[in-house]
Amino acid sequence: MNAAATVEVRQHILDTALPILLGKGFSAVGLNEILAAAGVPKGSFYHYFGSKEAFGEALLTCYFDEYAERLVDLLVRAPGTAAERLLAYWEEWRTIQCADDPVGKCLAVKLGAEVSDLSEPMRAVLRRGTGTIITRIAACIEEGREDGSLAGVQDAATTATTLYELWLGATLLEKIHRDRRPLDAAMATTRVLLNLPAS
Repeated sequence: MNAAATVEVRQHILDTALPILLGKGFSAVGLNEILAAAGVPKGSFYHYFGSKEAFGEALLTCYFDEYAERLVDLLVRAPGTAAERLLAYWEEWRTIQCADDPVGKCLAVKLGAEVSDLSEPMRAVLRRGTGTIITRIAACIEEGREDGSLAGVQDAATTATTLYELWLGATLLEKIHRDRRPLDAAMATTRVLLNLPAS
């Protein structure tokens, strides 16, 4: 198999696995289930990944790379002021996390606590990935300070960290309670932290 085909099959396995893991978690899903869904023989798994842990690292890296691209679309390229783009991002987050479909759900919430205690390499990917998200949010807040739409925010980096932590926690509570109110409260608190009027 040539290098391009190897990369294509490897990506196909990752793409197939993501919704399965979003639904069931990392430990509860066996390689057989993933490979059967992907239509890839079990014996060839280790041609693409050295271990299940290495597979988990690759999956998280792929997820955060794609998420970073999506953030550029939402927080940089989208029209409107920085404040409008940030609110649209959180609104999309709330809509996706409240949906029944696991596709698009937050993998950091789903796997964060589980794999951080199981695998140091996977924890490191989670740390880098979430750090990249916070940095992008902070850059948008800083842009809002400059364009005047978030002039009331004093510290972009601290505010971005607080907001991301708020939304991760609210997403976890939404899962626990099966109730969107924690995400609604997160949106209201986001407006307060950004010194924006209530909707």
